Amino acid sequence: MTTTSVDRALDREGIARIRADFPILNRVMRGGCQLAYLDSGATSQKPLQVLDAERTFLTTSNGAVHRGAHQLMEESTDAYEQGRADIAAFVGADDDELVFTKNATEAINLVAYTLGDRRFANAVGPGDVIVTTELEHHANLIPWQELAARTGATLKWYAVSADGRIDLDSLQLDERVKVVAFTHHSNVTGAIAPVAELVARAKAVGALTVLDACQSVPHQPVDFHALGVDFAAFSGHKMLGPTGIGALYGRRELLNLLPPFLTGGSMIETVTMEKATYAAAPQRFEAGTPMTSQVVGLAAAAQYLRAIGMDNVQAHENALVAAALDGLATVPGVRIIGPAGTEHRGSPVSFVVEGIHAHDVGQVLDDEGVAVRVGHHCAAPLHRRFGISATARASFAVYNTLDEVDRLVAGVQRAVEFFAR
Repeated sequence: MTTTSVDRALDREGIARIRADFPILNRVMRGGCQLAYLDSGATSQKPLQVLDAERTFLTTSNGAVHRGAHQLMEESTDAYEQGRADIAAFVGADDDELVFTKNATEAINLVAYTLGDRRFANAVGPGDVIVTTELEHHANLIPWQELAARTGATLKWYAVSADGRIDLDSLQLDERVKVVAFTHHSNVTGAIAPVAELVARAKAVGALTVLDACQSVPHQPVDFHALGVDFAAFSGHKMLGPTGIGALYGRRELLNLLPPFLTGGSMIETVTMEKATYAAAPQRFEAGTPMTSQVVGLAAAAQYLRAIGMDNVQAHENALVAAALDGLATVPGVRIIGPAGTEHRGSPVSFVVEGIHAHDVGQVLDDEGVAVRVGHHCAAPLHRRFGISATARASFAVYNTLDEVDRLVAGVQRAVEFFAR
């Protein structure tokens, strides 16, 4: 049985109603403490509404999408395409501009691979420049390294400022630039990119823009049309949805100019023994049997967040981040990696503690039932930029509370006291 009325204001009672939809949050961990899950930047927990949506689909309407003419096929196809429409609307896109992938990493690789395919009229080639930033997750860096290596293009990047934001003065673009790829919210510093400025600079030289929106879509209102980006990727499991599904947004006219990434069933128009022609986007990029129940679950996650209101989600998480920044600032030896205030940052709060390795901090917190991420968070160059090998990262979601922030701060204080002995 799932709870309702998640659309009310996010006061203490509202958050309690939301938390009731996430039974895992009641778990008592091995140290005897209730779970404080502060690792949603890695993967979010799933509400009962998402689990119920997948279960209902699988137990009543499961069938092969776009194949055959029987009732279950019709119902599964309708559920799949309605899910596409709902998810597209959630991110400010049209349904034929949304391609389903197994995760955001695959979505970015799809773009990087096809932009280097010579069948694309404006393909990246020798002498061209690909631009990214020092802030990037490896999933928005390595595909561009590979594209440069494959095509003879040059990879350049915006540097990062001392407070973990993109340094716009560190790089000037020219007409050789074909692609500008950047993260909306850093998964380490939390820094929010100046999207409008980056898009304007790219457009001024005729470059395409690719946005990694994994850390923004679950945490604030996002409208890809309004942002003006050409492509954007996001994942399901970070936005209260299932694992094994991500999505690529692409401007309709661009998607239909790109050659396919993977080939096989479902993405064709005609096939002979000599050649094939391909369906229009998005089907062109969805070869094989799709992630049908995962799409249903992701659509339910989007509906869940929409019912709460993304402005409410953002305001609540900003309060959590502000409390974490203020609280951690009182702990001796703690250094925040990223902007000092909430104006220019999203959910992740990464930090180091002088003289204590991040993994040791994480272990002490785990003993207290507080789950955080430790390591380089798939952003090794960024950590190298700050002269550190690892950070501890707390990342918040709509189901977190100020009491859990207090537990985080108290746990870090205990780590400092323990290792000072």
